[in-house]
Amino acid sequence: MFEPGRIIVTGGAGFIGSNFVRWVVENTDTHVTVLDKLTYAGNLENIAGLPEERVTFALGDVCDEGLLEKLVPEVDAVVHFAAESHNDNSIADSQPFLRTNVGGTYQLLETCRRHGRRLHHVSTDEVYGDLALDDPTRFTEETPYRPSSPYSSTKAASDMLVRAWVRTYGVCATISNCSNNYGPYQHVEKFIPRQITNLIDGARPKLYGDGLNVRDWIHTEDHSSAVWAILTGGRPGETYLVGADGERSNISVLREILKAFGMAEEVFDWVRDRPGHDRRYAIDPTKLRTELGWVPRHTNFAEGLAATIQWYRDNEAWWRPVKKATEAKYAEQGR
Repeated sequence: MFEPGRIIVTGGAGFIGSNFVRWVVENTDTHVTVLDKLTYAGNLENIAGLPEERVTFALGDVCDEGLLEKLVPEVDAVVHFAAESHNDNSIADSQPFLRTNVGGTYQLLETCRRHGRRLHHVSTDEVYGDLALDDPTRFTEETPYRPSSPYSSTKAASDMLVRAWVRTYGVCATISNCSNNYGPYQHVEKFIPRQITNLIDGARPKLYGDGLNVRDWIHTEDHSSAVWAILTGGRPGETYLVGADGERSNISVLREILKAFGMAEEVFDWVRDRPGHDRRYAIDPTKLRTELGWVPRHTNFAEGLAATIQWYRDNEAWWRPVKKATEAKYAEQGR
């Protein structure tokens, strides 16, 4: 069992990264250095209130080789969440995705190689493309890569870089590919918080295409515990798929949100579909569960969703400053 005393969490002020930082502080004695560029998706409020003796913040870019040379030798491992991650944004402008997701991963790999540090690379199930709605199969670690968007293509490229650096240079690294996360601190541009905040504002939610696209949902706290299990117990060079058996169509998720607000299930607007919109994602987490004994805690989606809705009700000051600009951007896209 690998027991890191100090780690770097890249993208640790973002949605999934900050939830991981909070999980580590609450469940371990490990010191965390959060490395974040604080783009629009990063927010220092996401890690506010954490003890200063346990969490250090470093403002910077994962593409900054000089900064990595200062930070990485001081820790035992790096957990790499930092990424441009919004599909619509990647379609509009793919350059930042190439720079951060591919170039940033390269710089981390090289720095970890030079200093013999362990790396865990957090990726997405979107690298596998999509499945047919009537296909009973799920993604496994052996599923061929078929990315369909600029975002997922850059994540696929970063996964391949990690594998190459493991094989060629002996870098001690693991990869996880996770399904769609939900929970607190998620930017209002994303599907679930967008619907929740629209309803809080008295606006009608928006649904892409026919609404039948299926995503495999996992609470971000379960994702955090899985990443820790892989970092500390995973076999170097291996990939682990992280999922919680949470397949649901977009329209069913929206109706669940409407139900939680006491609204009729048809109170939403259909909007133009996203180009190349993947139909279905589904994760088979057998390897993670059998090898590392990991199990999800948040298995009741309705309860997890209700808690998430309550978080957005209680933390309006957190999301209100970016809501108007986010909706204006969607309006320009006809969505």
